[in-house]
Amino acid sequence: MSLKVKYVLLPCYKGFQTWSNEEKIQAVHALINSCSGDIESRLQQDFISQLPNELALTVLGYLKPKNLLRMAQTCRHWRTLADDNLLWKEQCRRIGITTLNEMPPPLSLASPWKSTYMRQYIIEKNWLHKQINNPIIMRCQNDHFITCLQFYENRILTGSYDMTLKVWCANTGTCLCTLVGHSGGVRSCEMDGDLVISGSNDCTLRVWNAKTGECLQVLTGHTGTVRCMHLYQNRVVSGSRDATLRVWSIPDGRCLQVLAGHSNTVRCVQYDGKLVVSGANDFLVKVWNPETGVCLHTMSGHDDRVYGLKFDGIHVVSASLDTTICVWDVESGQLKHTLTRNRTLTCVLQLQSNILVSGNIDATVKIWDITTGHCLYTLSGFNKHESAVTSLQSSNRFLITSSDDGTVKLWDIRNGKFIRNLVESNSGISVGVRWRIRASATKLICAVSSRFGNEETKLLVLDFDVPEDCSEYNE
Repeated sequence: MSLKVKYVLLPCYKGFQTWSNEEKIQAVHALINSCSGDIESRLQQDFISQLPNELALTVLGYLKPKNLLRMAQTCRHWRTLADDNLLWKEQCRRIGITTLNEMPPPLSLASPWKSTYMRQYIIEKNWLHKQINNPIIMRCQNDHFITCLQFYENRILTGSYDMTLKVWCANTGTCLCTLVGHSGGVRSCEMDGDLVISGSNDCTLRVWNAKTGECLQVLTGHTGTVRCMHLYQNRVVSGSRDATLRVWSIPDGRCLQVLAGHSNTVRCVQYDGKLVVSGANDFLVKVWNPETGVCLHTMSGHDDRVYGLKFDGIHVVSASLDTTICVWDVESGQLKHTLTRNRTLTCVLQLQSNILVSGNIDATVKIWDITTGHCLYTLSGFNKHESAVTSLQSSNRFLITSSDDGTVKLWDIRNGKFIRNLVESNSGISVGVRWRIRASATKLICAVSSRFGNEETKLLVLDFDVPEDCSEYNE
């Protein structure tokens, strides 16, 4: 401090000490405002850098990801803090990511959990906006109708009336193997790892090795078409036109139980390892003990055939040709709700927690709360499908629906809002019916059948993943 400044400030400082706090604050503000802009940087303090790292990371844990990314651009020390691996692990946990899934090597980041978060962000952005102009197209099943579709990791399984099943690579579109052995059309199939199980019009189930195409077991006993099945760990439950269900042991192909009690074709079955639930053309829903073969409950309330069923361990949801959807309590067997606002034939059901989604023949989709029986949203209006909804799949945020109008649509399941068309009917890819869809976090599989018999049966694969050779993505 110069002598001039010292002698001028000293008497001012003595007077300053006699002022009230409010007067002191006003004086300091006036003094600062009269100075040049250079003083602003001298008054600023990096309080984050002054904190111990543990405390600084606790503070940063309250920021949103976009704020962390902005912070990382400020200075080297802040970038080190903002890239902390545990900090991004918590960000991943908040959106439901519990396992690492990093970016491809060219795009990978120093923090594996940050890389995982950014990958998920880009994938979600792709679902929302990216146009897939050149999907993988697989011609399949000799133009026969695809009767069943499964998607496991990066392999697709299709079954057809041509008596075969095919295993496809979802990444390349190549057919890995063809499963030949049934003497009737394939009506149902399940896939778990390298294990494939199929049910057929020839009244048998077959167990296959998906890698080699070898038939490991032929399960005989049904005297009618195997219409449905559900695989859980090393057991599969099958439902047949012979009005029975059978519980099979997969390692050795033994029939453990025959569940007899329905008086007509069993159309749908669900199995959670503890209970079996079945719906049939006799208008009934039944709950079974698969260990003893005893029918625990017979649920009567429908006035026509039951053809759709979902079971979450607590609730049973059944759809019938009488146009009603019934919600049952599995423990008591009592009817909890009849979803009367539907009043149109339901084509497909999806149950996740307490949220039920129904796709209907009138081209609408309804979202229900099964604990109250209330319809939360009806997906209709200008953007709704133009004809029957044929398939759907939901996650915590998105709902994907397909229709025989040739479109596949993306919706926000949280509010019922339309987002966009993933596949257009006039896209030039195909004008056929999107008969069934399957989706993973990164891929959409569409089984396309012929509308007028003049188009080949095919599979479409739309990939929304982060391309390994892509350089356009950055923070």
